[in-house]
Amino acid sequence: MAAADSSSAALRRRDLCSRGIRLAGKMRSDVVDLLDTYVEQQGLDASASVAVVEGVPVAAVERWDEQTGTQRLLENLAAYRAFRALLAQMLEEQREQLGEADAALGRALAAVLLQVSAFTYH
Repeated sequence: MAAADSSSAALRRRDLCSRGIRLAGKMRSDVVDLLDTYVEQQGLDASASVAVVEGVPVAAVERWDEQTGTQRLLENLAAYRAFRALLAQMLEEQREQLGEADAALGRALAAVLLQVSAFTYH
C-alpha cells in the first residue's frame, strides 16, 4: 500500500512539473509576442530582450549547482512575483494612457498577467 501511495505522489509531482514547464513555455512565447507588438506600436528599438527586464531579478543559473532545489524555486518565485507586479503596473498605465486603438495590446498584457499569476500560484 505504501508503494502505491509513493508511486501516486511521484506521478502527481511529475504532472505538476510537466504542467509548470508547459505554462512557462507558453508564457515565454506570449511575452515575446507581446514585446514585439509593444515595440512596434511604440516605435522602439527592436533589439529589446525578454531575458532581462528592469525590476525583475535575473535567474542566477550560474549558481544553481550550489543551491538546493528549494532555493532555486524560491528565487524563481521571487522573480515571477516581481514580473507580475511589473505587468500589473504596466497594464494600469496602459489603460490610463492609451486609447481604444491599443485595446489588443491591453488584452495581450492582461493575458500574460493572468498566466504569470497562475504560474506563481501553481
